[in-house]
Amino acid sequence: MSANTTSPVDQKPSGSGLRLPKVPFWAQIVAGLVLGVLLGWLARGQDIGWLKDTLEQVGSIFVRLLKLAVAPLVFFAILVSITNLRKVNNAARLASRTLLWFMITSLIAVAIGITIGLLTDPGSGTGLTPKDGKAPENTGSWIDFLTGIIPTNVITPFAELKVLQIVFLAAVAGIAALALGEKAKPILSLSESVLELLQKALWWVIRLAPLGTVGLIGYAIADYGWDLISKYATFTADVYIGCALVLFGVYPLLLATVAKVNPIQFFKGAWPAIQLGFVSRSSVGTMPVTQKVTERLGVPKEYASFAVPFGATTKMDGCAAIYPALAAIFIAQIFDVQLGVQDYLLIAFVSVVGSAATAGLTGATVMLTLTLSTLGLPLEGVGLLLAIDPILDMIRTATNVAGQALIPVIVAARENILDHDQYNSASGSPIDEQPSSVETPAKIPSPATA
Repeated sequence: MSANTTSPVDQKPSGSGLRLPKVPFWAQIVAGLVLGVLLGWLARGQDIGWLKDTLEQVGSIFVRLLKLAVAPLVFFAILVSITNLRKVNNAARLASRTLLWFMITSLIAVAIGITIGLLTDPGSGTGLTPKDGKAPENTGSWIDFLTGIIPTNVITPFAELKVLQIVFLAAVAGIAALALGEKAKPILSLSESVLELLQKALWWVIRLAPLGTVGLIGYAIADYGWDLISKYATFTADVYIGCALVLFGVYPLLLATVAKVNPIQFFKGAWPAIQLGFVSRSSVGTMPVTQKVTERLGVPKEYASFAVPFGATTKMDGCAAIYPALAAIFIAQIFDVQLGVQDYLLIAFVSVVGSAATAGLTGATVMLTLTLSTLGLPLEGVGLLLAIDPILDMIRTATNVAGQALIPVIVAARENILDHDQYNSASGSPIDEQPSSVETPAKIPSPATA
């Protein structure tokens, strides 16, 4: 009797059950958007209270799950990213170049926001008056911003989710670990393991994004309706157009002229993170995906593990540049306040220096109040924009996330450490597993000295 030589690969499963095809993640997100709009329209049009409440709960649970991981994720991501710089040649040069390009792109973004605002007059013809405004509960000022960086204790920043203070604590811990050298090795190993654990848990939350999309979009439609959007039509269009100009105009131009790479390839590789940022409205929640796509675009892991977490808490072209510029012009027109050249220069200054105030969380209220207080505009103007904020925050966060992946690519290309073969082969395939940010890959070459 001859032995059976049939390969296990050739054997068909004994069961005859129907296997459903795997739906791509991007398709799940799109389906969530469509379903959310339909359910929101149905809940509002038919006045179905329970459906509206269900949509609100689904969306809020998704956001709460994202925020649940924010505090420890930011702390360990920043700590590990700073200590990872010890593996990188000319780390100080890379860090300074990263910060420089953060500032350059923020200036470009705020200039676009101011220009669009001046051309369209978003506050005119809305029918809104100062009486419609309401001062926000959380405000920002330069004193609060500067003094709020340093916490009074190590518990409050985590309990109250003060991300800027968490970044400060993580930076101090990371620098101290570098100074200690070998003595800090056990702490660094533990930190890397905890970061992996947090990213794994957050990845499970990210997989729930299609359901979160249904709730967030559906509730926005059910609660606000199209009539609210029409009242803010010019302002809403301005924010979306401004973000689109930065996202699909400025960024590709910088990639083509400064980094000298194909912009289409960038969007192919970065699209999963941009898409998730649009849905989740959280740069920090999207950070694991952003880091993964940045590495997929050929940025060395050691540098990406520093630049992406740093960008997720400070790089906010949508929330901290375009939006506050347009919002300041909008509110000034509602309150009949004339802005001069010096005011527009102040808006640009606040956008570049104060962007860390947004801290990668959903919404940009603190950054807006910081801008208004600097200009001397009434903080009640913030209340005029709170209702429309969730709809605006989607495109703002997508722009933020794209910028957080863009800058490492530009810096890596300029410093001759970008893997061009990997960049040119980047695909638009979804990210199916969480990034392993603490692996020890081959040492990257020294940046060019030119």
